[in-house]
Amino acid sequence: MYILGLQKTSLLDYPEHVASIVFTGGCNFRCPYCHNRDLVCSAQSMDEYSIKDILTHLKKRSAIYDGIVITGEEPTLQPDLLEFLQLIRNHTSLDIKLDTNGTHPAMIQKAVESSLVDYIAMDIKQSQDKYHQIASMPVLDIQAIEASVDYLLEDHIPYEFRTTICDELFEKEDILAIGQWIAGARAYFLQPYKETEQVISPIYHAPSIQTLKEYLQILQPYVPHAALRGIDE
Repeated sequence: MYILGLQKTSLLDYPEHVASIVFTGGCNFRCPYCHNRDLVCSAQSMDEYSIKDILTHLKKRSAIYDGIVITGEEPTLQPDLLEFLQLIRNHTSLDIKLDTNGTHPAMIQKAVESSLVDYIAMDIKQSQDKYHQIASMPVLDIQAIEASVDYLLEDHIPYEFRTTICDELFEKEDILAIGQWIAGARAYFLQPYKETEQVISPIYHAPSIQTLKEYLQILQPYVPHAALRGIDE
């Protein structure tokens, strides 16, 4: 496992859990608003954690945590991800949340069917027609992402979809297309872009709360459980 970060405690990243967060290295997207710029652009200068480091940390704080989040960049790029998840299962009693961009549906399915994860959060970057604009990939396999969406919609495991909204990158038509695509999803969150110095391209802006509420209204007929996350009213 290529592990480049560890956040010891989070009350926000895993619903209803006190969790530790493991950040893997390597991503096949270059989303301009990504707030993990150092992981994407300066990985070679970052300290690497061993699996032993992570397991030791989790055991020391076992009385505090009831969950762990595997995030990154993109965890499903790690060829030994499943083995890592199995080690967490073997050595802890923690619930495991996996964050993913959905580009490796076979890995997601294997993790679920092997009971190695308890919750999945998948990013929906944009509507299918505009996905490449956010992912910034020279070649984008939208069918792989669609396969991951379809699999999660089958309700094999608790999950959520989520979309980061930049004011300049979304229009109402995009939100409508996303709603139609993931219709019936058990959970979908719109979260505003956060302006920080850590993003890859700090040229975008957060949408207004009014815009987010209008987007939510567009989604309601298709995703009744859609909600806003990370807003200050």
